[in-house]
Amino acid sequence: MSSAQIAFETLVLRAALGLPERVQRALLRRPVVIDGQTLAAETQMMLKLQALTKQPGLGMLPDLQANREQVITQGGMVGGKQPIGAVRDLTVDGGDGPIAARLFIPTARLRDDQVPTLLFIHGGGHGLGAIDSHDGACRVLAEESGVQVLSVEYRLAPEHPFPAAVDDCFAAYQWLVKNADSINADTTRLAVGGDSAGGNLSASTALQAAEAGLPMAFQLLIYPVTDFVNRSRSRELFDGGGFFLEKPGMDKLHRWYLPDAAQDTHPLASVLLRTEFPPGLAPAFVATAGFDPLRDEGEAYARLLAEHGVQVELKRYPAMIHGFFNIVGAGRECRANALDIADRLKAAIG
Repeated sequence: MSSAQIAFETLVLRAALGLPERVQRALLRRPVVIDGQTLAAETQMMLKLQALTKQPGLGMLPDLQANREQVITQGGMVGGKQPIGAVRDLTVDGGDGPIAARLFIPTARLRDDQVPTLLFIHGGGHGLGAIDSHDGACRVLAEESGVQVLSVEYRLAPEHPFPAAVDDCFAAYQWLVKNADSINADTTRLAVGGDSAGGNLSASTALQAAEAGLPMAFQLLIYPVTDFVNRSRSRELFDGGGFFLEKPGMDKLHRWYLPDAAQDTHPLASVLLRTEFPPGLAPAFVATAGFDPLRDEGEAYARLLAEHGVQVELKRYPAMIHGFFNIVGAGRECRANALDIADRLKAAIG
């Protein structure tokens, strides 16, 4: 897609999502109602535009690099350029050498010596996504919560299948604990969080941190992948209905990350299948989306954590689809829900 085409489609998208809801409803004519939930008008409008422009769902292009470029392009279109106090690009430890990272410092914390800090792990099915695809979301999360955000560029499948990403994210968290002074991070207020595959990797990082006795005050799990074995009711309802995540793309990304089916049950992959949890596991906020194939497994993981004595809060955003957290530069409702998630982070450690 040329830069001119991207600019034009971005303009159209933001104009359409900015229309009053009653105008959107009139143009769409019929709301989408499934499982007792009504899809947000602006989200329905966005999906309609994606269908008209023939934009495929996540991982649905035949070429690996094209899929990765699409995720970054779409992230820029819906994320926009959001205000932030300061940004620093740096490197941190990964599981097999240095990896890139980006530090987002909120305006309110520019002069602070001890800053609450979140290690952010981006989504993208473990094979797509990047720091750049989540730049807008990370800026909003940091600026609105008052928590600085350290976003990391972990190794991606299929070139680097499981457990490369798990190793990178835990190594990055260990780097954060060890090098907290270098970025003014308060070691009593550290957290991990991410969306989708990043939620999965955040959960595995929190588990390993607890096992290692590392300080962690909070885990922020945004529509996380938690089960690579079982097919939930929400997958049946939504992974074939044009709600961004489609079964063929999800299956492809699954096998990129876990090429050996025997790995599907690994306790650092399918965290929902765990029967034991380490003491001292950080409290969690789990966010799910009503029209998301991953909805039920995320909610089941929240219940599992609670059953094992972990302090956990679960919130479903019923009118949303997978990926809403990134849509902070267009429309109203997605951004409002992203701000609500930022408020949860602020209340926990900010």
